[in-house]
Amino acid sequence: MNPEQTDGHVVAKTKRKKISSESREDGRSNERRKNRKMDGNKKEADPVAVKRQAHADNKDNNHNNLSSNQEGKQEVDWCRSQLTLKADTAKHHRSKTSRKEQQREEDQEEQQILFSEQPANSLNSKSKRKSKDFTEQNKKERRGSGNARNIKEKDQFLKNKSTNEKKRKKENSEKEKLKKKVKLEEREDKRLKDKDIKEDSTWKWWEEGHTSDGRKWSSLEHRGPLIPPPYDPIPSNVNFYYNGEPVKLSLTAEEVATFYAKMLDHEYTTKPVFQENFFTDWREEMTSDERALIRKLSKCDFTEINKYFLLKAEERKALTKEQKKVLKEEASLLTEEYGFCVLDGHREKIGNFRVEPPGLFRGRGEHPKMGKLKKRIQPEDITINCSRDFKVPAAPEGHRWKKVQHDDTVTWLASWVENVQGNIKYVMLNPSSKLKGEKDWQKYEVARRLKEKVETIRRRYIEDWKDREMKNRQRGVALYFIDKLALRAGNEKEESETADTVGCCSLRVEHIRLVPLLDSLENVVEFDFLGKDSIRYYNKVPVEARVFKNLKLFVENKDPGDDLFDRINTGYLNKHLNQAMPGLTAKVFRTYNASTTLQEQLSQITSADMSLEEKVLSYNRANRAVAILCNHQRAAPKTFEKSMQLLKDKMSQKEQQLETTRKELKTAQKEHKREQCDRTKRLVEKKEAAVKRLEEQLKKLCLQMTDREENKVIALGTSKLNYLDPRISVAWCRKFNVPIEKIYNKTQRDKFAWAIDMTDDTFTF
Repeated sequence: MNPEQTDGHVVAKTKRKKISSESREDGRSNERRKNRKMDGNKKEADPVAVKRQAHADNKDNNHNNLSSNQEGKQEVDWCRSQLTLKADTAKHHRSKTSRKEQQREEDQEEQQILFSEQPANSLNSKSKRKSKDFTEQNKKERRGSGNARNIKEKDQFLKNKSTNEKKRKKENSEKEKLKKKVKLEEREDKRLKDKDIKEDSTWKWWEEGHTSDGRKWSSLEHRGPLIPPPYDPIPSNVNFYYNGEPVKLSLTAEEVATFYAKMLDHEYTTKPVFQENFFTDWREEMTSDERALIRKLSKCDFTEINKYFLLKAEERKALTKEQKKVLKEEASLLTEEYGFCVLDGHREKIGNFRVEPPGLFRGRGEHPKMGKLKKRIQPEDITINCSRDFKVPAAPEGHRWKKVQHDDTVTWLASWVENVQGNIKYVMLNPSSKLKGEKDWQKYEVARRLKEKVETIRRRYIEDWKDREMKNRQRGVALYFIDKLALRAGNEKEESETADTVGCCSLRVEHIRLVPLLDSLENVVEFDFLGKDSIRYYNKVPVEARVFKNLKLFVENKDPGDDLFDRINTGYLNKHLNQAMPGLTAKVFRTYNASTTLQEQLSQITSADMSLEEKVLSYNRANRAVAILCNHQRAAPKTFEKSMQLLKDKMSQKEQQLETTRKELKTAQKEHKREQCDRTKRLVEKKEAAVKRLEEQLKKLCLQMTDREENKVIALGTSKLNYLDPRISVAWCRKFNVPIEKIYNKTQRDKFAWAIDMTDDTFTF
């Protein structure tokens, strides 16, 4: 048997098996059709099933009538019908299956149709190639449409995802805000409940009496100081230039460079001392390579860094109300956490709970250390003071405190040493706290006791003017200056370590000039020196003849740089005063003289028939006399001329209005004289009231202008807060019916709550 016969035999056999199986299938199909017809249901037939049945019937008829030469064409048609049928089925069930599963199922079904369900006698090479070509084309078309659909759905998915992400972020932000608020409320409730904290702003500690054992508190709990955040580097596109070339600095050197860049527009950066000190300290923070490169400050260009910080400042100013509110809430949370302590079971406000950030030292006046680097304070530099019974405040993560102590004889909560002048810095309570209030009260009580001893002390220092011992003579003259001129005692300082400021005991020969006769005044001493905060003290004072004679002896055979009082110092002076009255120091004389001057001035220049504005002006004038006595000067405010011009413009407008209203009043009076009716009478009364009102307003503006002009270079606040017994002011207000708010602002009223509560109108210093 040859191969062709063998192939024909196999094909025929396969064909017979196929026909046999199809016959059995036809029988089952006919039986199912009969059952459906017999069913009483009138439901619609499945369109896919109907189509499938039509194709099956067509296939049966075609197989019975096909001839051998038409089998190839029939095979292709049959494949197409099968593929269409399967595609419709897949489309009908697409909602129930995923696209990947659908694609996989369709590929599998195509393979089964092509290679399993084809008539056996049609598997020749030509029909195989046609079927493959058709199948590949059909698959590409379907996959192309599927890809386009997938891309569109993917875009929609990403869009939905972005929207959902924004919603989620907004919800998370709101949740965070709510969490912060709830956390703050819970923390406050817990603090008030668990520790029985009395957050009562009217805590009358002055009614509880004083302790005589030297203890300042019985319990003290706080969170420690707030450490500044670490340095945030400037962006990489903001450059520092040296000799015209950009230089990438190390982080430490870059941070110090930003301190100088922020001050480029300030007067300090033009001063040689400031520049020299800065450059010296900056080079110490540089790496060895940077020091080798950067040798002259004149070749350094900080302009780009300066512009960057100016831009950031403008951005902060341009923040919306909502953004500023968020920043304010964050700051209030920090204040709530670090800005309060628990003192003897009461919640007290802390004054300066933030550690000063690093920067450049400025100083006052021509300070020799201006421009030096104030280094960053670390927790390892800070000493904590708190109760032994309470939990020690936690140090920032990765750090520890230098020392923790439990000293109830001091009033500070934390301390550290700053590097520029070596001074100790303290975290203290707010001026409105018990500890500060007690200190103020005791200070003014000592000054009041001095009133009883002052005449005795004066007789003693007058006797010292003619003592045989030069030391006692110098002591007597120094006390005379402190008493009569309210000079500070002065402190000894290391040479060139601080600004050249002096007090009474540290005066040098060059600071005074003796003039026997000046403008009909005899024995005049001309003072010219820098006082505290580098404020110049310049005064020409006639003195007692014995004092003038002693000063001639003190300056004799001395150089201008020699000490005037070379035999005494502040310590010696205070020790002598303490023997005369316990607790008395040279500083008490300033408080005593300031308070006494205020009391005398208020009694002389205030009368009950004054208007409220006139009474306030008289108080400011009395306060001004004290400020002049204590040399509390200030530079004229930058906005002084502008504010004065605004006042002048207002006065000019009021004068024009007053002139117009007076003319209208005259016209109304003439009309009323002519007609004598109620209408004209009411008009005259109205115009008279308007004239009176405008006159009062003009008077207020005149008083306001006078007050501002007189206070142009005088600092009233310093003496009011530190040297004037507040009970004098409270008693004056109550005696002359002046609201306390006209004299003290909210902060000052909190500071002097003890005086406001305990003082009536009969108090005298």
